[in-house]
Amino acid sequence: MSFPDRLAADAGLVEARLLAVLEDRADQPVTHAMRYALRGGKRLRGFLVLEGARMLGVAEDRALSAAAAIEALHAYSLVHDDLPCMDDDDLRRGQPTVHRKWDEATAVLAGDALQTLAFELLCDPALGSAEVRMELVRGLARASGIDGMVLGQALDIAAETAGRSLTLDEITALQAGKTGALIGFAAEAGAVIAGADPAPLRRYAAALGLAFQIADDILDVTGDEARTGKRVGKDAEAGKATFVSLLGLEGARARAAELVVEAETALCGYGNKAANLIAAARFVIARDN
Repeated sequence: MSFPDRLAADAGLVEARLLAVLEDRADQPVTHAMRYALRGGKRLRGFLVLEGARMLGVAEDRALSAAAAIEALHAYSLVHDDLPCMDDDDLRRGQPTVHRKWDEATAVLAGDALQTLAFELLCDPALGSAEVRMELVRGLARASGIDGMVLGQALDIAAETAGRSLTLDEITALQAGKTGALIGFAAEAGAVIAGADPAPLRRYAAALGLAFQIADDILDVTGDEARTGKRVGKDAEAGKATFVSLLGLEGARARAAELVVEAETALCGYGNKAANLIAAARFVIARDN
């Protein structure tokens, strides 16, 4: 199956799993907000879980709960990131953000519930032994917490509050947490489930995550709001240091292309089995949303 078809198919599998696990939950505004927050998106992180597992001989139904978990965690991060006390965004995936559709309190609670849902999903016995599930739980906790995404967001807020422009090394470290850590978990989860060496996928994910963020910075400058589904130009308005502001537009594009080569090289030992993961790396810097 081609990469675009596989990405779309995996998005459907992940969405079905997420909706199924929420089907019998309380009929409350916060539950409706959770479902709303889970709608749409590329589901790239879920794809990385499933494709990494398939590459290592693990059936997709075994890995599906881990793919759903990372998408639930990612959705929570977006809900909270959009709040007025964070990035203060009104638009996400072409729709009003959760706190605009409902209110701030509902958005906070929906994000909290999506985060805990992620760890509930990682308890699924289909993922493997108790040891495997504990390793997945530990990995997602580290990737999403103070060693990963939360730290990256805290560093970003601190720099913006202080009005200080970050250096290239500082912004690279910040984005390794804010964006790269969840992508790293997603790419390595298949190896954890398979009991395989995660090192090649870890190297792949490090390059992919940074390329993804550079592409986001480029889209904030060159993108169209109708295509991206979110407000563009906000980094320049806020005076934030980005890969584009530090490297220039063409320099940022060149660095992203170098990172794609690094990602491809990390998977060279898997031959044709890695074709869709390599296509994913090329996709992240060519996308328009």
